[in-house]
Amino acid sequence: MADGKFDREFLRGALALTARSEVDRLLLVSDHPMSPNEIRGRPIKRKLVYAVTSEGLANQLRARKYTAVVIPPYDYTRIEKIKVAVVAAQSAGLVRDGDTILALSGPGQDRVVDTLVKVEIGSEDPEEKIRVDTLGLPPGFSSQVVESLIHTAMEIGAEGYEGHPVGTILVIGDSTAVMEKSRQLILNPFQGISEAERNALDPPIREAIKTFSALDGAFIIREDGVVLAAGRYLLTMSRDVKLPMGLGARHSAAASISAESKCVAVTVSQTTGTVRVFREGEIALELRQKLRRV
Repeated sequence: MADGKFDREFLRGALALTARSEVDRLLLVSDHPMSPNEIRGRPIKRKLVYAVTSEGLANQLRARKYTAVVIPPYDYTRIEKIKVAVVAAQSAGLVRDGDTILALSGPGQDRVVDTLVKVEIGSEDPEEKIRVDTLGLPPGFSSQVVESLIHTAMEIGAEGYEGHPVGTILVIGDSTAVMEKSRQLILNPFQGISEAERNALDPPIREAIKTFSALDGAFIIREDGVVLAAGRYLLTMSRDVKLPMGLGARHSAAASISAESKCVAVTVSQTTGTVRVFREGEIALELRQKLRRV
């Protein structure tokens, strides 16, 4: 896990901090697990959560009695990967509001970890775009659905459609209000399919979302993951929404629908592949890629 002397000392320092009572979890974002020697003698195994990009590796770690979550394998910066790992840990019920997490990450495929971040779940710091709990998901929402769709959005941002970059909006929750505030642009490709066969937690439906992301309009998805429609035009345009310079109509529509309903809106930027999650008219989570595949 750590190659040079300084790297080993850096890791030992992080492990020593993890052992303190103030720390609830150590989130290690790496496909290179620590060796037993690096952990031996330290009471941290129950706090350790691996965030890896392979389900096979996650299962190997679980077989060794470690806790592991899976995150997408795309080329995001260290901080962005930590954000995604926190989302995955929250969805799995491994961290909760008020927890203090130490998160370790490194540069891509290297074994070395060189970045240590302290994360306080539920922090009110407006600059900390990692506050997934402050999405304020109402009763009935599934954090697993939200996490799954964020991952799908990351895939769309990284891969596009047939080699071409695409942008889209995924609107999750408060679907009755959202349907009333939107209209169909094209024939709804999900119309007539039974609810059991169009849930976003199922891999074939996530693949369908990626395919239909090339169409104009937004996806409307119920709190439990059932995809109600694709190709919807969002009619809202709230004047109270304030966005950073450079964000266009897609982001304005997503921010507006999240301000005027109790939904969560996830956007993929066609230009950069950046994924943004909007809640109550504001950006609650932002994930920027280092380099797009498309």
